[in-house]
Amino acid sequence: MAVSIRKVTTKRDLKRFIRFNYELYKGNPYSVPDLYDDMLNTFNKQKNAAFEFCEADYFLAYRDNKPVGRVAAIINHKANQTWRRKDVRFGWIDFTDDTEVSEALIKTVEQWGKERGMTDVVGPLGFTDMDAEGMLIEGFDQLSTMATTYNYPYYPKHLERLGFVKDADWVEYKLYVPDAIPDKHRRIAELIRQKYKLKIKKYTSGKKIARDYGQAIFELINEAYSQLYGYSALSQRQIDQYVKMYLPILDLRMVTLVTDEADRLIAVGISMPSLSEALQKAHGRLLPFGWYYLLKALFFKRRAKMLDLLLVAVKPEYQNKGVNALLFTDLIPIYQKLGFEYAESNPEMELNAKVQAQWDYFRSEQHKRRRAFRRPIR
Repeated sequence: MAVSIRKVTTKRDLKRFIRFNYELYKGNPYSVPDLYDDMLNTFNKQKNAAFEFCEADYFLAYRDNKPVGRVAAIINHKANQTWRRKDVRFGWIDFTDDTEVSEALIKTVEQWGKERGMTDVVGPLGFTDMDAEGMLIEGFDQLSTMATTYNYPYYPKHLERLGFVKDADWVEYKLYVPDAIPDKHRRIAELIRQKYKLKIKKYTSGKKIARDYGQAIFELINEAYSQLYGYSALSQRQIDQYVKMYLPILDLRMVTLVTDEADRLIAVGISMPSLSEALQKAHGRLLPFGWYYLLKALFFKRRAKMLDLLLVAVKPEYQNKGVNALLFTDLIPIYQKLGFEYAESNPEMELNAKVQAQWDYFRSEQHKRRRAFRRPIR
């Protein structure tokens, strides 16, 4: 039978949309499932603050009345205005190795975008940079992370067949925790601290860090990331949402703030134990036992050997001045004490030399690459 496309219109449809990824990658040793409840909130137009400036619909592909693919069609109006584009994004795309399925999904997104005045289709992208971006094109034998998505090697081949070309690449690094802080790294950190009268700030209370610097952290992200590919500034509602969602669950030993002498935030480094294996064991569910695996990964002594560098942001006027060295001079002894062996950098723009230069003093390997594809709407 031919492939048919159905728009997600009911809670049952949305459940099927979310669970399709879990079923397609069931038993895959590298794929890390999203938390089901998080996905419900992400796709909920009342709960996700990104819908202040985004519109979206979700579609499932069927063959023989069985789901064989999914895709979200998204327009981020703020990003389009910022970058002077008329892009419709495709996100959360998954499909069986069937060219008829992938073509039907992309055509659906194109038609949806065309009806709304768009001229180009680009992706995979989410609503904003806080969602997973890019399609894996290298590193198919590497464990994914909570902040990224995994896909089978046939995905990019399907897009290339459909006429898509590279729009942007991200690279990811495996960074090994050193036995000691490199001497040059330590000297730079101390020099920068004295020259600019900078201070390291640490917290033990999630409520207190949220009260003192929650707003400032996400304002800094807006400033530091403003020139990155496709970025749209976080709205106040998004900032409020992320402060409430994320800061209370972090292990604050692995969160470092750098302020100037007036206590203004100029840099932040946020890392956490990898949840990849815990999410695999939980199968994307908190209940009945998923919560145990996640809490064990976050707070028990026998945790994963890998940590995720979720976020490093430096105020633009302090970039390339060694502030990153100050961040990691504080964080490395904590990583050592907690028994971590290596870190995942998560995606960095391949041309972002400022970010990649910070790894020069560490043993590292670039082990993954992902891509955003583009083509004109036909």
